[in-house]
Amino acid sequence: MIVDDYKFLQIKDATACINQQVNLIGVVVETSAPKQSRGTDLFCSVKIIDESWPLGFHIKFFAETRAKLPYVDTLGDIIIVTHVVVQTMGSEVVASFKKRSSSFALFEGRECSGKEFVPYKFSPNYKPRDQDKKFITGLRKWCMQQKVKGLNELPSFKDIKEGKRLNLLCKILHIYEVKKNEWMLFVWDGTDTPPLSVEAKLEDEMENPLPLDLDPSPLPRDILCTFPAVGTVLRIIVDQGNESLGIKFLKTNKWVKIISVKCEIRASLWRAVLMPFSRICYLPELDTSVVQRQRLYNERLPSTWGRMPFTCFPWPSYITETEYPDVPFVTLMNVLTHEEVTYKYRCVVRVVAIFPWRVEDFRSPSGIYRLRLTLEDPTARIHAFLYAEDGTKFFGDFDSMDVLREKRDMLLGVPEEDKLQNVEKVSRNPPWIQCCLKSYYTDKSDVWGSRNFRIFDTTFVG
Repeated sequence: MIVDDYKFLQIKDATACINQQVNLIGVVVETSAPKQSRGTDLFCSVKIIDESWPLGFHIKFFAETRAKLPYVDTLGDIIIVTHVVVQTMGSEVVASFKKRSSSFALFEGRECSGKEFVPYKFSPNYKPRDQDKKFITGLRKWCMQQKVKGLNELPSFKDIKEGKRLNLLCKILHIYEVKKNEWMLFVWDGTDTPPLSVEAKLEDEMENPLPLDLDPSPLPRDILCTFPAVGTVLRIIVDQGNESLGIKFLKTNKWVKIISVKCEIRASLWRAVLMPFSRICYLPELDTSVVQRQRLYNERLPSTWGRMPFTCFPWPSYITETEYPDVPFVTLMNVLTHEEVTYKYRCVVRVVAIFPWRVEDFRSPSGIYRLRLTLEDPTARIHAFLYAEDGTKFFGDFDSMDVLREKRDMLLGVPEEDKLQNVEKVSRNPPWIQCCLKSYYTDKSDVWGSRNFRIFDTTFVG
C-alpha cells in the first residue's frame, strides 16, 4: 500500500490497518529505555495517544545505535511518524518503525516562541511539511484542555505499600551488578519511605542480628558520599528474568519513570522488585514532575526541621532529651558521609534492636553499661554503642530490673499488652527519639575502617 505523505490517520483508524503503512501523530505518554533486540539492533517503545484513542498505542523503534532512536525530552511531547507498519504482536496491535522507509520527528508539547514547529529530534529522512503545523497545534490544544491523565501523577516513596504494584518517579543514583545478569538499582525521589514494624525476636540479635541494609556487600564510602543525605535511597532488585529491560544500558544520575514495580519488606526494610512486565523510561530534568519533585526537596533542605523524618512531625516522642536542644538535627546518612572521621551529631532515630537484649546483661559484673543499639532513620541504619558513663546518663543509676525493662520496651516499641507477658517475639513499632551521637576510630592506621558511633549526652526521661 502506498501511503499519502500528507495524510495522518487517527490512532483508532490506524489500529484497523493491519500490515499496512500509516502516518501518525500523537502525544507521548510513555517511553522505554533502549534494549538489545534479538539481533544486532537496539530497540525502544514509545506509547502515544490522541483524541480518538486515549488508551495508548505503542510504536516499536529499531536502530543500530542509541543516537538513532527517538529520545523524548518530556512526556507530553508530540511525535510524528511516517510509513510505520501496523502489526499484531500477540493480542496487541502496534506500529513498527522501519529503518529504511519510516521517519520520525519530536516536538515540544508546549508552545515555545520561535521554535514551536521546529523538531528537537528527528530521523535523517524526516521531511517537514507546512501541513504538520495544524496537526501539532491541534494536539497541543487538546492536550492542554484534557490535562492528560498519567503524565504527572506518580506516587512518591512516602506513599508506597507492601505488595502493591505501582509506578515510581525517581532518580537512579547507582547500579550494582550483584552477579551475572542480576542487578540492584539504588533510586531516590527526595521523600522518606514509611517506617515499618519490627518482627525480629529480641533474642536473635546475637546470632542473627537485624542487617544494616539489604546490599549484597557494603557500599564503598566514595559511593555513599554521592548519595543525597536526605530522603530514602530505595533498593530495587532486578533478577535474571528481566534482562530484556535493558538494565546494562541504564545511566546513573538520570530521572526515570519505572512502571509496575512491586514493593516488599525484608528485615523491616523496604525494597522494590522489577516484574517481567515492568518498564523503565527516562525523564528529562525539565519534565514537570521532575521539576516539582526536585523543588519539594530543595524546599525541604534549608528548613530547620528538614532533616527530621516525615513521619515524626511535629516532633519526635518526648521519652529522651539531649544536652544540646538548639543543635540542628542531621540524618544518619549525614553521619555516615561526614568528611571528618570524628564528629558530634544530633539525630532523630528509632531503636530497632538492642544487644544484649536481656536487661540483666546491660551492665558488666562491675556495673558498667555496655550495649549496642541498632538505630535507623529513613536514610540508613547504624550500630551505636552505649557505654559506661553514657549508659548511666541514659538509663540512670539504679538497681531495679523492672524499671530498666520498662525503659527498654518503650525504646523498642513493645506493645503494652505484650509487656506483661514478657514475650520475646512481638511486632514492635519503635518511637522516634532524639539522641546525640559521636563518631570515633579505634585504629590509627585505619581510621575510616575502624570508625564507630557512640550515644552520649542523651537521657531517657520516659
